[in-house]
Amino acid sequence: MRVIPLLHFPVPPAPAITIARRHSIPPSYDLSRHGSFPLRSGFRYMFRSIRKFEVLATNKQLPELRNGKSESEEGISLRAEDGDSFDLGWLPAFPHVLVASMSNFLFGYHIGVMNGPIISIARELGFEGNSILEGLVVSIFIVGAFLGSISSGSLLDKLGFRRTFQIATIPLILGALLSAQAHTLDEVLWGRFLVGLGIGVNTVLVPIYISEVAPTKYRGTLGGLCQIGTCLGIIASLFLGIPSENDPHWWRTMLYIASLPGFFIAFGMQFAVESPRWLSKAGRLDEARVVICNLWGESEVERAVEEFQSVIRNDGSDLNSGWSVLLEEQNFRVAFIGGALFFLQQFAGINGVLYFSSLTFEDVGITNVALASLVIGITNFAGALCALYLMDKQGRQRLLIGSYLGMAVSMLLIVSTISFQFDEELSRNLSIVGTIAYIFSFAIGAGPVTGIIIPELSSTRARGKIMGFSLAVHWVCNFTVGLFFLDLVQTFGVAPVYSGFGAFSLVAAIFSKYFLVETKGRSLEEIEMALNPNFNGSDK
Repeated sequence: MRVIPLLHFPVPPAPAITIARRHSIPPSYDLSRHGSFPLRSGFRYMFRSIRKFEVLATNKQLPELRNGKSESEEGISLRAEDGDSFDLGWLPAFPHVLVASMSNFLFGYHIGVMNGPIISIARELGFEGNSILEGLVVSIFIVGAFLGSISSGSLLDKLGFRRTFQIATIPLILGALLSAQAHTLDEVLWGRFLVGLGIGVNTVLVPIYISEVAPTKYRGTLGGLCQIGTCLGIIASLFLGIPSENDPHWWRTMLYIASLPGFFIAFGMQFAVESPRWLSKAGRLDEARVVICNLWGESEVERAVEEFQSVIRNDGSDLNSGWSVLLEEQNFRVAFIGGALFFLQQFAGINGVLYFSSLTFEDVGITNVALASLVIGITNFAGALCALYLMDKQGRQRLLIGSYLGMAVSMLLIVSTISFQFDEELSRNLSIVGTIAYIFSFAIGAGPVTGIIIPELSSTRARGKIMGFSLAVHWVCNFTVGLFFLDLVQTFGVAPVYSGFGAFSLVAAIFSKYFLVETKGRSLEEIEMALNPNFNGSDK
């Protein structure tokens, strides 16, 4: 059994959504198309609810903002008036986002830290050659991550982001130290489980935290740091893993090093800001105003607080809401979208392609596993950098559609080289091109955007629960693909399995086209007011 965690974050979507800034929906917004209906059980309710979200997604030309310009357009005009001044509006939020993104660096490090040293660990602890136990060492991480994702929403609602981040570092640090000094298989398993538990919580927290503290105009760009952190963590683990080829005990040093970012996160969160939206929900408005002033500017304070309060009056501010909140119409739709996006992301085959890429590189003479992994890591990092630049320019939906189409075309290229009689050297080179193109396409959209757009579409009240549910789906699918991938390849061959990955990529592009709306340049409250058909438009 071989299970390989996802190269993400997991998190991760032509026309822009336009929403009235005032807390009333103008008459031009046709509420009759989106009216409420009673909660119903079974598939009838589910499909009617999903269909309503599809209608909202296709009705993209919503009312204009009060001055007829989006926030991003306002920013462009201001820069034009100021001449060639460099835009640094993202800078106040950057240190806080950077601390949170260290969680993704740690995620990436733990993805890579077991890939090479697992052989040395198995040999030293006495289970070398037992593929089931080797797979268990990897997969127990995913079990912990699943449980962490499920529990994160309740912790977040009650404690806020800073304290939940700090609590999550406890299993991260203890798990790394327990694994590093392990002398039995049980100790390694418990260590990996604890690490997975902390990672599961953090993969939910990071994209939500960034979406709630980042200025609207830079939310996508700063959100892209999740993927950047994951890529850098993987690359760091690959470099640090080089001595393991000559030192059979080097894996212990690598796992001791894995505890250090946990201390940094716990310390850094002591100085990071709390989400102003969580503070407002908790009734701490004065603290929320200070955070908004420091991060977004003094001119944004009253407008932002007014929007927060309007959403809270309409949706409630229950810090102890249960999972039943996901059965409410609006939250159910977004939870379905989130789960479906992560389902499609995983079954589009990223883990399978990564696993098989080492064999693809061997075919063209690159037998050094570390070098092949480094090429993959750099490709992933390059795609993530492009996503960072394009997220707030092209928008989430367009990036997501383009990403999945690129993945589908890449799979078609690889399947063609396998199925048709080309020159052997040409076939190998085309396979390399297809593999690199697939990973780059994933990194530019399907990886980072998925984790960003789900919190943006979620309501303030249920954001933690929706993201926790979506990530739980992600971990289940991650485990399933990793468990059955090799068996499917041995039974059907590479070409049919890769064809299936391409088909899922195509379905994901179609799904993104018809079930998502564009969220760039709009505050989370503007999005929530527009997508909630039951929003009470009164200002009082």
